Amino acid sequence: SGNYYNQGEIRKKELEQSCFLLGIPASDVTVVDHRDLPDNPAVQWDTQLLAAFVLKHVEANNINVVVTFDAGGVSGHANHVSLYTALRYRLCKAAVAAPGCRVLVLESVNLFRKYISILDIPVSCLLPRDALFILTEEETEQARRAMRCHRSQLLWFRHIYLLFSRYMVINSLRLL
Repeated sequence: SGNYYNQGEIRKKELEQSCFLLGIPASDVTVVDHRDLPDNPAVQWDTQLLAAFVLKHVEANNINVVVTFDAGGVSGHANHVSLYTALRYRLCKAAVAAPGCRVLVLESVNLFRKYISILDIPVSCLLPRDALFILTEEETEQARRAMRCHRSQLLWFRHIYLLFSRYMVINSLRLL
């Protein structure tokens, strides 16, 4: 639930506000609050448990595309890396995923590329990937407004992220 700083309830509300701005109704938002899956940037989550939650959600909602982090977790956050690990080893490798469900992973880039914003477009266009999303100005502003809903997480470095991160404008993904 995002309770790392004992702000789980606040962060749930912020998530719902952010999703609302993105056109996602609250009824489509699922928050998993499990003691063995703590919000902690240093804790690797249990692969089997996490994979079971994701698979259950995929099957229950007839989902055909899952987007997650790659092995770098974009920022090295252990929880992000755990999501990738669970999807790769449990769902894809063990062939337990719902039939026809594809998994796309968000490419982690080095720190320089991460913070050059739109200047990364030529590099991103030249490198191999399965999908490339380049947001319009309006879409980028919508993403920024959605990120600003997460007030409890807007520390100084996240303001820099909002201004300069390529992920606010460019996202390259690969099929898992």
